[in-house]
Amino acid sequence: MQIGQGTYSSVYRARDLETGNIVALKKVRFAKMDPESVRFMAREIIVLRRLDHPNVMKLEGLLTSRVSGNLYLVFEYMDHDLAGLAASPTVKFTEPQIKCFMQQLLCGLEHCHNRGVLHRDIKGSNLLIDNNGNLKIGDFGLATIFNNNQRQPLTSRVVTLWYRPPELLLGSTDYGVAVDLWSAGCILAELFAGKPIMPGRTEVFMNLNQFLIFR
Repeated sequence: MQIGQGTYSSVYRARDLETGNIVALKKVRFAKMDPESVRFMAREIIVLRRLDHPNVMKLEGLLTSRVSGNLYLVFEYMDHDLAGLAASPTVKFTEPQIKCFMQQLLCGLEHCHNRGVLHRDIKGSNLLIDNNGNLKIGDFGLATIFNNNQRQPLTSRVVTLWYRPPELLLGSTDYGVAVDLWSAGCILAELFAGKPIMPGRTEVFMNLNQFLIFR
C-alpha cells in the first residue's frame, strides 16, 4: 500500500516475508533522476549508515531491481508523524507528552551530531511516531556530514522555511548543530501553541516574524 510520494520516490507499507514485520519500503526511480539528485540519494544512504539510535529511523536494508533499475530502501515502519497528529482536531498534547517527545528528539539529534551529521530539515512531518509514543527522526534527504574542526562552506538553502534559523535566512554558509536546535525549539513552541509559531511565505516575512518575537 502506497503511503507517500516524492519527485523521484514512492513509499509503501509492506511486509517482510522472512520476518513477517511491517516495514516502510522507499522505491527510488533512478531512471528519472538527474546526476545531482543521484548524489543527494547516495549521500542520504551514507548518512543513514552512520546512525544507530532508538530515536533515529534505521535503514534496515537496501535492495535493487536489475529489471527496472530501481533502488529500494527498507525502513522500520512508523504509524504517524508529529505534524499529522498535531493537526488532528481530536489530539491535544499534554505537557508530559510534549516533554517526552522533546526528550526523544534531542536525544536523537545528539546522536546525529556526535556522529558528525547535520539533519538540516527538522520539522513535524519528519518526526515519526509509533502507537506507543516512540519518536524517531526521519527523512535525511537534506542531511550532510560535518566536522567542527574542519569547517567547510555549506549551502544556506536548507531547512523548511518556517523552521529556518536567522543565520540561514541571512545566507550564512558557516553553521553547525545550532541550525537543528533552532528547528527543535520551533517544534517545542509549536506543540504548546498548537500551531506553527512563525509561518511566513518568504524569507523577508520570516526575518520580520523572528524580529517581532525576539525583540
